[in-house]
Amino acid sequence: MTPAASFRTAGALAALAVWVLTGACAVRTRVDSVDAAVQRALRFLVSRQSSDGAWRSEVYGGLKDGVALTPPILKLLRFAPVSDRGTRPAITLGTRYLMSWVARDGKIRPEGQGLAFPVYAGALAAVVVGLDGRDAEHARARKAWLDYVLDYRLSSSLGWGPADAGFGGWGYSPHPPRRPASGASSYEANLSATVFGIAALRQAGIAADDPVYGEIAAFVERCQNFAAAPEQGDPRFDDGGFFFTPCDPARNKAGGAGADRFGRERFNSYGSATADGLRALVRCGRSPRDPRVSSARRWLLGHFSAASNPGRFAPDREVLRDATYYYYAWSVAHAFMALDERGAAATARAEALAREIVSRQQPDGSWRNRFTDAKEDDPLVATPLAAAALVICRQTLEPRF
Repeated sequence: MTPAASFRTAGALAALAVWVLTGACAVRTRVDSVDAAVQRALRFLVSRQSSDGAWRSEVYGGLKDGVALTPPILKLLRFAPVSDRGTRPAITLGTRYLMSWVARDGKIRPEGQGLAFPVYAGALAAVVVGLDGRDAEHARARKAWLDYVLDYRLSSSLGWGPADAGFGGWGYSPHPPRRPASGASSYEANLSATVFGIAALRQAGIAADDPVYGEIAAFVERCQNFAAAPEQGDPRFDDGGFFFTPCDPARNKAGGAGADRFGRERFNSYGSATADGLRALVRCGRSPRDPRVSSARRWLLGHFSAASNPGRFAPDREVLRDATYYYYAWSVAHAFMALDERGAAATARAEALAREIVSRQQPDGSWRNRFTDAKEDDPLVATPLAAAALVICRQTLEPRF
C-alpha cells in the first residue's frame, strides 16, 4: 500500500471511529435522560406508599381499596433498570400486602368481590407475586390471584358460549359475570381487560397449547377490523386495526364508523386498542407472520404517533382521543417489543416516544393527564404507565456493541 493510500485508509478509519463514538454518545445521552426520568418517578411513587404496603388514590374513591393501584406500581419497581434506595423495601412491603389478601382457604378474601377493577388488579397481582418468589407461600398466593382472575372470564362455566360476543374474554364486571338465563346482559368483555388476563396466564406458565387461549383469541379476533377473505369483508373498514369491544358500542372510544356492505355496524380502529389487540394475538400464540398480526402491525406502523392516541375518531369522540394517552404509550411500547422490532426505524420510534413522555413529566417526578375520562389525571394511574413505557423504550435505545 502506498503512503497516500495508507493515509486515506487511516483517515477513513478515524472518521468512522468518530462517527461511531458520536452516535454512541448520543444514544448514551438519550438513555441517561430516560434513566433520570424513571428514577424521579420511582422516588415519587415510593413516597406515596402507605405504611401497610399499598398505594391508594388521593383523587378517586374507587381506587382507594389498596389493590387497584398497588400491582402496576410494583411491576414498574421490579422492572425498572434504575433504582431508588427505597425501591427494594417498597417491593417487599407491597408484595406482602397483596399476599395478605389470601385467606386461610387459599382464596382471595371475600371483600375481593366488588373491587372496582378486579381483572386489572388480580392479573397484575398474580404477576408481581409470581415474580417475587417461587417458594410455597408465593406459589399459593399467585394461584389464589390467578383463580380469582379466571372467575371473571366470560367462560362456559359461567354460562357463556361461542355465540356470545364476549365469550372468551374479560371485562369490567365487579362480580363474576354469570350469564343470565334470559340472555340479555350488561356484562361485556373488552381488549384491555383481556390483555391483562392473558398476562396472568402466561406468567403462571399455562401451556401455550391450552384450549383457553383458543377461546380468548376468538374474542380478540372479534375486535379486529379484518377480513380473512375479500368476499367476507369491506375494504372501507377492514384496515387491520382494532377497537375496544364488540359488546358495548359506547365503550369504543373512537366511535362508530358506519355500516358495512353487509349492514353490520362497524367501529373505528385506534391506537391503544390496536396495540392491545396485537399483543393479545401474540400472547395467544400467533406468529408475527400470522395475517392478523401482520395486518395489525402495518396499522400501528402506519399510524404511529408519539404525541397522541392515533386513529380516526368520530367528531363527538375526539375529546376522548388522549384521555388514554399514557395507556396508549405503555401498550404501543409493549406491542413493538412483542414484535421484537429492531433497526433505525424502531430506534427512531422509541426515541420519539421517550422524548415526548419525558417532556410531560412533572417537577415532582409524576405524570398527570389533563383529561379525566380514563382517570389518568391521577398521578398514581399515569405515572406507572408512563415510566413503564420509558423502561421499554430504553431497551430499544440501549446500545449493544
